[in-house]
Amino acid sequence: MFTIAKRITRRAALAVFAAGMAVSACQPTSLGSSGPAIGPQIDPSAPVQVALLVPGETGNNDLDWLGRSLANSARMAAADANGAEIDLRVYTTSPTESSAVEAAERAAAEGAKIILGPLFADSANAVGNAMKDNNLNVLSFSNNTEIAGGNVYVLGNTFQNVADRLVGYGVQQGLRRFLMVYENDAAGQIGAAAIQSAIAQNGATLSGRQQHALSQESIDAIIPAVTQAAKGDQIDAIFMTANQQAVLPYLTSQLNAAGVTSREAQLMGLTRWDIPAARLQLPGVQGGWFALPDSSMQQQFTQRYRSAYGEAPHELGSLGYDGVAAIAALAGSGNRNAVNTIGLTRPAGFTGVNGVFRLRRNGTNERGMAVATINDGRVVVIDPAPRSFGRGFGF
Repeated sequence: MFTIAKRITRRAALAVFAAGMAVSACQPTSLGSSGPAIGPQIDPSAPVQVALLVPGETGNNDLDWLGRSLANSARMAAADANGAEIDLRVYTTSPTESSAVEAAERAAAEGAKIILGPLFADSANAVGNAMKDNNLNVLSFSNNTEIAGGNVYVLGNTFQNVADRLVGYGVQQGLRRFLMVYENDAAGQIGAAAIQSAIAQNGATLSGRQQHALSQESIDAIIPAVTQAAKGDQIDAIFMTANQQAVLPYLTSQLNAAGVTSREAQLMGLTRWDIPAARLQLPGVQGGWFALPDSSMQQQFTQRYRSAYGEAPHELGSLGYDGVAAIAALAGSGNRNAVNTIGLTRPAGFTGVNGVFRLRRNGTNERGMAVATINDGRVVVIDPAPRSFGRGFGF
């Protein structure tokens, strides 16, 4: 029997890899959650030079599409800047650390005040180290918190954000006992750590864990134990990482065949259960919970993007808009700290394509997300995304 991993499409593999889930072998640039401000002050009345590092001409259609989407989205944000002038300069790179570092060093020499990108975690880590002497911050498109800290921030939505949102909402609904199901690869381990942390932070209980390899045989082996826990009233919820594209359909199908649905124990997951759209018809995902960005803002952005560029943006492309929008919001308000730690980590955060978000001093982020479910093949939002960082939000 072939493994599930062999079924993964190139686009799905790119989405996981581009998100930076592989654990970096490099040392992060972390200086902790406190310390002196990093980054220069600016003259808000003058153009703010922003360097954007994106992949291009790689020979991989999906990766080039993502790079194109990041660049075009950033241009849209620069055009939308209210009261600020963003001098956006785009540097294309190959998916290597050396290429990203070379582009960042060229940008710094040409007067960049901040680096937006690159895409991959290892490259972002390398660029962060290279930019220390230049006193420049790096807003990476990765969501790998292993590289966050010091002058490196991750803009991608993190597993911790999703886990905290879902567990927090679950606790509000009376769910207290969680069973965790996760892959044995690097992404699965990072996801499991985020789930476990969220359970502890929200005062819930980790009642059990089941780990599986990326194969049908390994998933089949854990079904009896999960079924016993769900039907034996030992748990209230099953939180699965299901990072690899083929895992969620197979895992939920096998649970469904064993009689385990969200009626027995609430199913929930770290990934988007509505992508690809064909998933919505799967019996096993009906009633499950997952997190979504603010859909109304996404829809508006997608329509504008398609009208301007004649194609749909990559699902991660809007991160380019968010990065530039944050800088523009600060500069537009006359903030001299628009590209340094003080401004970038303001408690009020920013509004981007994916809703409200804010950067933390430790390089991670918080994002406002909705909780959604699937009913009869349709996505239904059951708890809307917050529009601001009010009291009690997030961490």
